Amino acid sequence: MTYIVYMRNRTLLYISFIFFASPSIAQDWTWWPLGLTHDNIKGDTLYYGTEILGVASSGDYAPFWIQSNHNGNISASPYSGNISAGINKPATQPKRWYDYDFAVQVTGRVQSDIPISFAPYMKTFTGYFNQLYAHFRLYIIDVTAGINPITYESIDPQLSSGSIIFSGNSQPLPRITIGIEDYIPFPGLYGYMELKGGITHAWMPDNVYIQGCRLHHKFVGFRFGGKLPVNISYEFHHAAEWGGISPVYGDVGSDLKSFINVFTAQAGGTMVNDQTNAQGNHVGSQQLALTAKGDGWNVTAYWQNFFDDNFAFIGLGQNLPDGIWGVSLQQTRWPFIQGVTYEYMNTTDQSGPWHDRDGLCYGANDSYYRNIVFRNGWNYFYRSMGTPFITSPLYNSDGTIYTLNSRVRLHHVGIRGDISGFKYRVLCSHVRNFGNDNTSKLLLSRNTAALLEVSKHVQKAWGLDFGISIAGDFGSQFGNQIGAMVTIRKQGIITQW
Repeated sequence: MTYIVYMRNRTLLYISFIFFASPSIAQDWTWWPLGLTHDNIKGDTLYYGTEILGVASSGDYAPFWIQSNHNGNISASPYSGNISAGINKPATQPKRWYDYDFAVQVTGRVQSDIPISFAPYMKTFTGYFNQLYAHFRLYIIDVTAGINPITYESIDPQLSSGSIIFSGNSQPLPRITIGIEDYIPFPGLYGYMELKGGITHAWMPDNVYIQGCRLHHKFVGFRFGGKLPVNISYEFHHAAEWGGISPVYGDVGSDLKSFINVFTAQAGGTMVNDQTNAQGNHVGSQQLALTAKGDGWNVTAYWQNFFDDNFAFIGLGQNLPDGIWGVSLQQTRWPFIQGVTYEYMNTTDQSGPWHDRDGLCYGANDSYYRNIVFRNGWNYFYRSMGTPFITSPLYNSDGTIYTLNSRVRLHHVGIRGDISGFKYRVLCSHVRNFGNDNTSKLLLSRNTAALLEVSKHVQKAWGLDFGISIAGDFGSQFGNQIGAMVTIRKQGIITQW
């Protein structure tokens, strides 16, 4: 018996020695594996970029997938053209204990009319900043200030149909964000638990309905698994429109007390709606994701869940049937198909059919992206800030500024790859629309939206990048229409240091 115990202890000693002596394994057991260095690493680059694009379509609007999820940069008009120029310095030193990036890009646009022209959004000639921001990272803390898209939710933004809160469908808001934007290891857990989180304060200068409206967004995420072949992650996002001057209610609450109510999603303010529910227009999402990864590939299955009234952990709330379910494959070993994504989205439940009935409050009939006080809803410059399949007000033929179609069922597929230097992207989506009331027959419609996008870098043609996108809509929502977009881009180095 003594001999067996001795051999057992000796074996454990050998295993421990081999485990901790191996450099590759020992690196896994660094208690906080940030991998940052204080050395003065060089290699920053300042780029310039210019772009010309033109869109032509046979319908009343540009095809859905030509104009959607482009940060509001492509006009909804059937005929439009952009010319843009800018400079940018990317964050290129992830191992340095500090890093920074910035960009300035300005665009001039000319466009034709659409059936409902929202002034001043649909001016024939207009100019705007696509980007005007600076970002700085000090150790693990990120600070971003300026006009820059928010894209925290998407697994594969190139192929996704669009996330619940921020999908890159509308123009980016001017904002200040402080936090940890990308996953970093949690101290003391050897890289097997990672976290991120932050808070954003943004402004909504479109002034469609509320003058001087603000936007609040906070998020937190956890990822478990580290270098293990299987990881699981959870993200929570809460956002709200608040503050400003309403043409009906006057000041809707712009002080510190109002912000605290918005931050904690508590009732307050001076209006009955905000005192009964929560002050501001609140939306939220949660995402569970399971990722399996290997040498040059990974597969992620994910579920994004809506919440509009009361928060409950994903899978336990009133609106369990609503959300986005998807699977995404990404790989780098074979260039012809580098990514494939499938998503199914349902928003027809909305916590049930009744908000209140027979004197009882059910808190249902959520009517996503709508609010009785913030009547333009979860939209910015008449475009949905979340998934574009909850139809943006720019399509409202009656000129109303709020969301008319929030109940949808969607199947969506995206594929991207590279064939002999020709980069391509294919999107195909089929959606059934039920308006804001499942029993209504007024807004029942269908649409199949398809896109083929191809780009090529031609070094002999002054190093230009050429692109063409062909897209179409087929169904009763927009009618049958087809269109194309042609782009010519040029990017180069200004200086390096």
